[in-house]
Amino acid sequence: MDGDASAGPVARVVVLAGPSGSGKSRLAARLGLPVLRLDDYYKDGDDPTLPRLTTGPNAGLVDWDHPDSWFPRDAVAAIETLCHQGRVDVPVYEIAQNGRCGWQRLDLAGANLFVAEGIFAADVVAAARDAGVLAAAYCVRRSAWTTFWLRLMRDLRERRKPPLVLVRRGVALARAQRSVVADATAKGCTPLAPDEIVSRVEALAREQHDVGRVPR
Repeated sequence: MDGDASAGPVARVVVLAGPSGSGKSRLAARLGLPVLRLDDYYKDGDDPTLPRLTTGPNAGLVDWDHPDSWFPRDAVAAIETLCHQGRVDVPVYEIAQNGRCGWQRLDLAGANLFVAEGIFAADVVAAARDAGVLAAAYCVRRSAWTTFWLRLMRDLRERRKPPLVLVRRGVALARAQRSVVADATAKGCTPLAPDEIVSRVEALAREQHDVGRVPR
């Protein structure tokens, strides 16, 4: 499945954006396509360039919801490599280790659609479109308090931060959720409920009449 830019892409990307805790990873798994986890392109926790919160009860902590907390160029490069070559080495980011702990190979294994999901996924839409490799872009839309609960349960289960920090962060994110969805929409994502996104992607897959054909 090797390819090159001059020969055109062998695959295209479905970008899946949405607020933190909105269920992007679970939805990506439901779609049954290879998944590129954009959150693996976060900076290590000791990176001196990480942005920090300056106000509120969590002032001084790293602002993991700020776009300066990750490497968008590396993520876009991985997307383009996957689309033209069908495989790429991606970092493995472990929250428990506060950074990258290795690399692994993501191989599309013949698939001509794959999902790129993450909190900053909307920021890769324009680059993917300009490169001619974007199949579709969606933003997961749920109620703010459903997202709050899903995020809190996930973060407590994974012991990401002390419970009080998680609750305070969750309340702040719930209040900002409408603006997050609006920003993703402005960047080219269609805001839909999870089941609607599944239906759209299934329809996109059905448009492929031949094995290996790249959807347009």
